Amino acid sequence: MTPSPSRPRSYRPGDWYAVLGPDVLVALPPSERGRVAALWEMVDDGADGDAVLDALIAGGLRHLPGFVLVSEVDGTTRAVVRGSVTCTLTAGGEVVELDGTAATTWVERSLPGVTATTVSVSGDGAGPDLVIGPGLVRVARVDDPPASVEAAPAAPAAPLDVPAPLDVPAPVDVPAPVDVPAPAEVPQAEEEPSPVVAAAAEAAVPDEPEPEPEPEPEPAAAAEPVEPAYEDLPTERFDSLPPAPPAWGAPKGPPPSAPPPAPEPDPTPEPQPDSQPDPPPADHDHDGMTRAGSWDPDEFARPQAGIPGQPQAPSVTSRPVARLVVSSGDTVDVDRVILVGRAPEARRFTSTEQPRLVTVPSPQQEISSTHLEVRPGSGADHGSAVVTDMGSTNGTVLVQPGLPSESLQPGIPVQLIPGALIDLGDGVTIQVTRP
Repeated sequence: MTPSPSRPRSYRPGDWYAVLGPDVLVALPPSERGRVAALWEMVDDGADGDAVLDALIAGGLRHLPGFVLVSEVDGTTRAVVRGSVTCTLTAGGEVVELDGTAATTWVERSLPGVTATTVSVSGDGAGPDLVIGPGLVRVARVDDPPASVEAAPAAPAAPLDVPAPLDVPAPVDVPAPVDVPAPAEVPQAEEEPSPVVAAAAEAAVPDEPEPEPEPEPEPAAAAEPVEPAYEDLPTERFDSLPPAPPAWGAPKGPPPSAPPPAPEPDPTPEPQPDSQPDPPPADHDHDGMTRAGSWDPDEFARPQAGIPGQPQAPSVTSRPVARLVVSSGDTVDVDRVILVGRAPEARRFTSTEQPRLVTVPSPQQEISSTHLEVRPGSGADHGSAVVTDMGSTNGTVLVQPGLPSESLQPGIPVQLIPGALIDLGDGVTIQVTRP
């Protein structure tokens, strides 16, 4: 097999961690999760098989229950296995199988001209064969080259449906817009009445001098003398109300005795204004139970996605910032919000946002209905993807190249690096690759 930086392999989802490089393949059991990130950094930097083997056995074999290391140098493939794993090499029609079950240290074999390699670490796996390039993924089996059969020959049948566009003659109805000139005549009809309006205006002008005799109604002003008669009437009525004027005229009156009683009623009316507002609503409320409508601002508050203090990323980016390869077989581009879970729901998003829902299997119900969110980053994370645990019940583990594995804190976004692996539990993982 000739090494190539982008040569594909295929894998079946499982529990073991597989680090895949251009010419190195390393597989470790779930108990060695803490060592995976360091090995990925070595392989991604171009370390050969000897350097990776030294790193594997640096801490001794006592605490290393099993591993698989397959490397290729100058056309010679070297396989090293330990534990309950097998590695099958095919070279020149000969099939060589290495089984590390009975080995006290490991089983090793080198063969030139190897054309196919199969690594089985936990049976053959029940999932489908998924194609993958260099990266980090959880597997049960790895095949190099890919074991899946291409179904491309069936694609040419699709172009046969192209004759369907022959029904396009329907657009022949387009000549109908030719009737549009009819509206052009409408403005002409509008212009004709305009002189009629002018003529009407001119006809109205001569009528104005005739109403000049109207000034004669001015004698109506003579009605003003009626006011004195009105004054005569109230004077008689006000005579019946003399006690009230003294209260208002008390400050004007010269007697000093009148002012002292005035301040005493002043403190009493001050508290009255507080109680007086109550009667007015009673005039408008027949039963005293009517209340004006109200609203609570908290009911409309919604936490904004992203990192506080940073500008929000657009709901849909012009191009994806990352690609998610789900172990269940889905591949999703991160150009908007992605919600992943057993039965994801987009409840807290507005009608203008368009989150993409990705459903993953969870036979043991270990994955929450809306488990995590992946979205384009903003601010310092612009141009990359960020992942946020949505308060899942069993949590989410993130393994990033060159960094120790970490458990995501609910609601705290973390920037994703190409090659990262997101473990949701129940055997479901998501690999992050470049778009």
